[in-house]
Amino acid sequence: MDSRELTTALEREFGGEEPHRRVVARQARDLADAGKLEADRGEPLTAADVVNNMADAPDDKDLVERWNWWLGSLETAYGGYDRFTVRFVDDGPDVNA
Repeated sequence: MDSRELTTALEREFGGEEPHRRVVARQARDLADAGKLEADRGEPLTAADVVNNMADAPDDKDLVERWNWWLGSLETAYGGYDRFTVRFVDDGPDVNA
């Protein structure tokens, strides 16, 4: 799977912020490299597959939420997909609070 192709497709289909598109594309690349989806579903992961599956998410979801929604579906169906979800890390306390 071509990460650049996926990043472009994500922008075209869902917009979102560039860093979010990059991280989703990176996780998709990691998923493809792991071979798990191919083993579970019998076919390799493509950029079109990612976009088509993310498009099934509810309309009110943003790019990362759509990715995580799809991965949640895969987790429920097959297990072992949670490690490919996108998580935001808290950088610590807000110094302006």
